[in-house]
Amino acid sequence: MVNRPDRLDHPDCPQPPGVPRWVAMFYQPSKAAWQVGAESPERTPVLYAVGDMAQTVRARGDVVTVALWGPQDGAWHRVDTPAAKPSAPEPSPERPAEPVKLAERMSDRRHQVLMAGLSKAGLYDLSPEDAEAVRALVDRLDEPTVRRVAHWLSTAGGPRRG
Repeated sequence: MVNRPDRLDHPDCPQPPGVPRWVAMFYQPSKAAWQVGAESPERTPVLYAVGDMAQTVRARGDVVTVALWGPQDGAWHRVDTPAAKPSAPEPSPERPAEPVKLAERMSDRRHQVLMAGLSKAGLYDLSPEDAEAVRALVDRLDEPTVRRVAHWLSTAGGPRRG
């Protein structure tokens, strides 16, 4: 079971920085801090990431505490945190089950990685052209390359080395 963020065994989750988008914040007891675990302009990739991350944290024997934030009327809104991954749509003749689902999930992961890198670089307010560029990178690059680009972005957004 995912702990709901309204429990009092940790501080209240702060609103994420930047423009409203879908963001999953995970509480890390060892650091006594909330950290962005996934973010996307779309809700579904964030919910899948919450499920995957919750499974990983539980496998380590830790307690999962998640707060989900999203846009509502142009402002931030904290929504109820899902207890599990959203159920996948049923396969149909128009939508084959596994190959398409796997490709979709990998694309969602690449998108999340790139958005996290942009966020760490301090780029939150993406224009439509920026969003299209992100989609183009996600569609054309493999996951290791996207992770490398995200690493460069997060390094660029970090403290400067003398």
